[in-house]
Amino acid sequence: MDFGIGIATSHDSWKLAQRAEELGFTHAWFYDTQMITADCFVVMGAAAMKTSKIRLGTGVLVPSNRIAAVTANAFATLNAMAPGRLDFGVGTGFSARRAMGLGSMKLADMEEYIRVVYGLLNGETLETTIEGKRKKIRFLNPDAGLINIDDPVKLHVSAYGPKSQQLVAKLGAGWKTFIQDVDGAIGALEGMRKDWTEAGRSTADLYTTAWVCGCVLEPGEPADSPRAMAQSGPRAAVLLHRAADMDMEGWKNTSPVPPSTQRSIDGYIEMARQFEPADARYLMNHRGHFVFVKPEEKKFVDAELIRRTTFTATEQELKQRIEALRDSGWNQFVMPIVPGQEHAIEDWARIRKAFA
Repeated sequence: MDFGIGIATSHDSWKLAQRAEELGFTHAWFYDTQMITADCFVVMGAAAMKTSKIRLGTGVLVPSNRIAAVTANAFATLNAMAPGRLDFGVGTGFSARRAMGLGSMKLADMEEYIRVVYGLLNGETLETTIEGKRKKIRFLNPDAGLINIDDPVKLHVSAYGPKSQQLVAKLGAGWKTFIQDVDGAIGALEGMRKDWTEAGRSTADLYTTAWVCGCVLEPGEPADSPRAMAQSGPRAAVLLHRAADMDMEGWKNTSPVPPSTQRSIDGYIEMARQFEPADARYLMNHRGHFVFVKPEEKKFVDAELIRRTTFTATEQELKQRIEALRDSGWNQFVMPIVPGQEHAIEDWARIRKAFA
């Protein structure tokens, strides 16, 4: 089983990627949320220069935020710095778009974007729409030694619903998704396999990546200890942000809402209705999103919400959960590392080592 880390991109995230490589992690995924974290391609360039084996990927890029030619060029540039160890993680957008008050983009638009990016990376001349006009484009100087389009860049699509999972199968891409518990992860994998085989593909070719936030607890340590709150709280708070988005904008909440957490969610929604400015409450709602727990929301991020939405447990229990994921067919386990909690990678490295 492969083990990766998620990185809330900052100017010095290359250090975390470098340490992950030293500890035997196979993948480093950099957030592409321009209103929340730093620019992923800038930092991936630094990481490419400081590492030699670990794969570097976008986790995930949202097509509406960069034109396809720019993204293709960025990957081709990185591919010259880290040949053959790049991953193009892409999705229709949650954090990166909702932080600007926007809902998800259309799947058809994402599919077209992927077509253009890979057409360029394959050295093709292709036609695409730019500023409302159909234009032919291609890399003009791929043989000048400035970029690398010879080594492959692996595609991974973030998908939660049936239509997006069908697109994964259509494209033959890697599949990545967030999970909260083992049973839900196994059920989701069964659904993805069904879509994959219905597209005429062999399940042996399906590569799956489970993103799971959490904290490795010491024996007797509560799930809402200060350490667990810092490491797991940001993921737990995402459920609150999603619920507030639904209340504000009517956007679909794709995360299951356990009945035992409804009180926390209702309390947060009531508070979020008072966020300022009133015509852009999403700004405060997504402050700290997946990076830290806002002081005013901490009272709603309790032990129950953390237990229900994250892999926060003792080392032995976490090993058992990951073993169940591996045995069910998941290929990669990704643990996001929260800013200021970089030392947590050492805890997860002990778990990774058990599966080496």
